[in-house]
Amino acid sequence: MRENNACCEFSNNTQTYLKDFSCILDRMIKGMTCADLNNSISHNFIVQMIPHHKAAIKMSENILKYTTNITLQNIACNIIKEQTQSIADMESILSCCSAQTDSAQNLNEYQDRVSKIFDRMFCRMKEAKTVNSVNCNFLFEMLPHHEGAVAFSETTLEYCICPELKSILNSIITSQKRGICQMKELVDRLNC
Repeated sequence: MRENNACCEFSNNTQTYLKDFSCILDRMIKGMTCADLNNSISHNFIVQMIPHHKAAIKMSENILKYTTNITLQNIACNIIKEQTQSIADMESILSCCSAQTDSAQNLNEYQDRVSKIFDRMFCRMKEAKTVNSVNCNFLFEMLPHHEGAVAFSETTLEYCICPELKSILNSIITSQKRGICQMKELVDRLNC
């Protein structure tokens, strides 16, 4: 995990927040890397994106325990609402999407590309800058999380996937790009 600068003193709230984030991140990584993959890109996207979404929900619930910043509260509540709905949408189409299979060549190429996206996202989240501000820490952690989801979704759209999944992917891309802009603006406003 991240090594904190020895000269930095973190409040009890910050330390507890960071400890909980570390557990959430570990569960997300395990869920995404140990997902039950098969010979369907559509299936594989869903079973790897669901733990990613679940982590965003848990991260948002974590920050809501500490923050008094109304903009950040709104961002976190929107993440919970949107990603809870996205999980339900993906679960409802999983069985039909799993029936659409792909060639071994496409599967291997896809999973190789996706693994690189995951590795970069996991690394950036693990090594996110830590300061004695839960608000800034959440933003530093959630930005690479959202950017990873956008890259994962855009890559998946390049392949032949089940039609029901396309609208979900486009919705993920749109909502998370909007969230990235909101969070970057807040980073500047909070002088993170």
